[in-house]
Amino acid sequence: MARRGIMSDELKEEIAKELGFYDTVKREGWGGIKARDAGNMVKRAIEIAEESMQKGRS
Repeated sequence: MARRGIMSDELKEEIAKELGFYDTVKREGWGGIKARDAGNMVKRAIEIAEESMQKGRS
C-alpha cells in the first residue's frame, strides 16, 4: 500500500525554496536533504497551517 503525503508537492517546493535547499531537491530528490532541513520544513508547514487557521478565526 502506497503512503500518500499530507503536504502537496507545490507546498513542499515552496517551503524548500524559502528555506534555501530547493537546489538540493532538484539535484538529488527529497532523499538528498538533511534531516535538519526536513524538520525545518515540517516546522514551517505547521506555522503556515497555524497562520491559516488564525486568519479563519478573524
